[in-house]
This record gives sequence, C-alpha cells and structure tokens, in this order.
Amino acid sequence: MIRTAGGAIRHVLILGVMLSLLAGVGCDDDSSATTEQGTAPVVGEPSNETADAGEGSTFSLAASNAAFAFDLYRTLQRDPGNLFLSPYSISAALAMTLAGAREETAAQMSEVLHFDADQGQVHEAFRDLDEVLSRRGEVAAPYEGEGFSFHVVNAMWPQTGYPFLDSFVGTLTANYGAGLHELDFEANPESARSTINEWVSDQTEERIRDLLPEGAVDESTRLVLTNAIYFNAPWLEAFNPDNTTTEPFRLLSGETIDVSMMHKTESIRYAEWDGGVAFELGYNGDELSMVVLVPDEGAFETFDASLTAGVFDGIIESFEWYRVALGLPRFEYTYAASLVPPLRALGMTDAFDEELADFSGITGERDLVISDVLHKAFVSVDEQGTEAAAATAVLFRATGMPAEPFTLTVDRPFLFVLRDRPTGSVLFIGRVLEP
Repeated sequence: MIRTAGGAIRHVLILGVMLSLLAGVGCDDDSSATTEQGTAPVVGEPSNETADAGEGSTFSLAASNAAFAFDLYRTLQRDPGNLFLSPYSISAALAMTLAGAREETAAQMSEVLHFDADQGQVHEAFRDLDEVLSRRGEVAAPYEGEGFSFHVVNAMWPQTGYPFLDSFVGTLTANYGAGLHELDFEANPESARSTINEWVSDQTEERIRDLLPEGAVDESTRLVLTNAIYFNAPWLEAFNPDNTTTEPFRLLSGETIDVSMMHKTESIRYAEWDGGVAFELGYNGDELSMVVLVPDEGAFETFDASLTAGVFDGIIESFEWYRVALGLPRFEYTYAASLVPPLRALGMTDAFDEELADFSGITGERDLVISDVLHKAFVSVDEQGTEAAAATAVLFRATGMPAEPFTLTVDRPFLFVLRDRPTGSVLFIGRVLEP
C-alpha cells in the first residue's frame, strides 16, 4: 500500500473526471425540422432493451449506463442554455469510486448508476467494454480515408505517502488501467491542481482546460480520480462546405437568429413519432454515430423533460432508410457543471455526507468523503465531422438511380446523442438551443 505520515483531521476525497470530474474541497451539507416530399415511418412503442448492445456483461453495462445517462440528463435539463455531457465518462469515474464504497454508500451509488450486479462484475464489465471501445478507431475495409481518434483514460492522484489499500489500487489498475500519480496536496495544493489540469488538457487535445477550478483542491485533499474521454471522427459522408449557407434558426423564445446551415443529400436512418423526427448520421467505420432528435415546434420542452432510455431505444428501433436532403447547423460550445446537486437528487446522498460516507474500501477507514463531482465537456460539429476538422471519408455504394429525397432542415432546438452502435453505449448526450 501507499503510505504517508497523513494528517489527523477528517480527510476529503476528490474524484476527478475529465469530461467529468469528481473533485474536492469540503462540502456542505407546428413542425418544422422541415420535412417535405416523401413519407416516413412512425415510431412504435418504446422498448426497454438497448438496441445492438453487445453480449454478456457489456450488454448489461451498456443498458445500465444508458439508463443513468437519461436520468442525469433529466436532472440537468432544467438549467437554461445548451447542455453537453459524457455519461460514459461520469459512470466510469463513479464506478472507480464505487470500488472504495461500502454498505449504504455503495448501495446508493449502485442504485443511481443502475448497476444491478456485484462490484466485481461491474468493474470487469468496464474493463471489457473499454477494450471494445478502444478498437473503434481502427477503420477497416471497405471504409477508406483516415480513421478517427477515440480513447478513454483514467488516473489516480493520491496524496503522497497516504495509506491506500492495495486492493483498491489494484482494482482500479486492473480494470480501468488507472495510472498512479502521487501528489503532495498538503504541501502545495495549487501545484497539484495545475498538474492534474495539465494532464486533462493533454488527454483531450487541449479541449478541456482548467477542469479543476481555483480552490477545488486544498491541503485536506487526499485523492483525485480522473477519467478523460476524447472523440474526433469524420462523418461517413461529409458535408460539402460549399453548400453551407446562412439560414434562420428559431429559438424557444420565438426569436430567430442566423446560423451556418450545412447541407447534404444522402440515405440515412430516419423516423418520425407523434411530436417530432429523428435521424442518425454515421462516422467513418459505421460503428459510432450521432442520433439527432428534433421535436416539433412548441413541443421541445415536453419531449426534453420526458426523454428516457426506453423512449430513445424505441426511436432507434423504428429507424428506416430514407433518402434525405438534410440541413444541420454547425455548432460548438463548452459545458461545465458540478454534479453534486443532480446526484443528490437522484438518491446518491451519503457519499457527500461527512458523517455517513463510507469509503473504507479505499483506506480501510471511514476517513474520506466526496467533496465535489465536476464535469466539463466540449463539442464541435462541422462539415467534416465531430470535434475538429478531420479527413473526409470516401465510401462507395451500389450503383442505381437514387430515390427522390425529401427535405429535412433542423431549424429549431434539438437534442443529440453520440453512441456506440454495436454495444448501444451512450457516450455523450446534449441539446442545442442556440447553435
């Protein structure tokens, strides 16, 4: 185990996540995504099963993560403005934390995260899913052009010399590949904060900076756990920048603003339901995709508040192929939030309570409490793909006369989900109220 002289005071546990972070100081208690020409399928009853989810433990974990993703999204959607987060990153960071939780603290965390398995199975499932996702950047024939960047990394940042159990460190190392980086929070918390922020920035190609804000760590900090997820992929079929035009986009207030609207015509998976439309755009390799959900005008808030994993699965299962002349706005923004309030609201309370928190699986003592859970995410969608300008993928389809496309222009607020299609894992979820 890692040992130190330690301190006699009750210590603070900081769980850091990039694109989600658990960090720490003391804590108190009429329709117009416009569709024209052509008819489209109507979504059936929502399913409770995750579509295309892999096998065994991966399937169970994907379903659990999806349920948590939409639970968390609904607690955050009350906040104004654009929203974007990585439920997968948050789940991974909290799963690492769960490795040290015991008794009621562990029970609450498992319930909130929808982990209906013992801890050993949960940790092994994350290890297995991480191995699957790590291969997503390997674009094989018949797909051409460059692959994409997609990686997930974890790290432990313990107070140097402090006594952490070998079993806790071993679980995180074996199942999450978490590297161990000792820091001296007691002697120089600001230097430690800077080191962690630099690591996060490096792992995310400098897209996430200053994840730990000033004051997030202090002399009482004993551990920070971080997870970083980075995604940069070209579309399966890119938008031609020459076709991007300035067009109106209607805000929820009824006001209209000008946005850069990208255009392309292709066959995509598409569905309608009583209250909106949805479609899916693939990334090169056709394993990862973006699902865009566009409620009818006047129906956004109702749909936004009622979106669940079951509703989402029902839409996915109802997709059919249609040739569409698509208009989608370019957008780019950063989102940051403390996740303590929503996690409390979902039922994870003891972990933040100094008297009730039980993380004795970390040190052997009940001497740690979560001080904060910080999350920060960045998204950029343009003609080339998602996150950054990347090489265009060139794909060939069977020859033949294409069907006449109908027009679909996303000219009002919408939601979107980045998912891994084979496993059904929800990697990111967001909404765009103002591109």
